[in-house]
Amino acid sequence: MVDYEWVRYWYQDESRFRLHTETGRVLIAPGVKPVGEVQWSFQALWLYGAVEPMTGESCFWEFSHLDSRCFEKYLEQFAAAYPRDLHVMQVDGAGAHRAGALQVPENVILLFQPAYSPQVNPIERCWEWLKS
Repeated sequence: MVDYEWVRYWYQDESRFRLHTETGRVLIAPGVKPVGEVQWSFQALWLYGAVEPMTGESCFWEFSHLDSRCFEKYLEQFAAAYPRDLHVMQVDGAGAHRAGALQVPENVILLFQPAYSPQVNPIERCWEWLKS
C-alpha cells in the first residue's frame, strides 16, 4: 500500500470551445437583399479541467476531441503532476469516463456524480465564466 501525503478532492469536467459565425436576424429596407458573411467551417478544442475548491488549485489541458483515450491521457498527466497525493475526482457519467478499457492511475479514484446534475459540480461555473 502506498503512503500518500494528502487526500485531495477534485471536481472534473470537459467543455468544448469553438470559433464559429454568429447568425441572426437584421432589419433591412423592403426590396433590399441582406448581405452576410458566413463561415462554413469552424475550429474547436476540448478543455479538460479539474478544480479543487478548498485550495483554489486547478489543472487544465487542451485536447482535440472528447473520448476515453484523451481522458485517459488527461488522467495520466494529472496524476504525474501530483504524484505524492491521493486524488478523489468527481466526474459526470460521460461515456469517456465509463469506458471499459479506461486505465485510471493508482493515485486517482473516480467518483461518479448523479446523472443529470451539473449543479453539483463547481467546475461548471468555470466554463460559464470562460465562455462569457
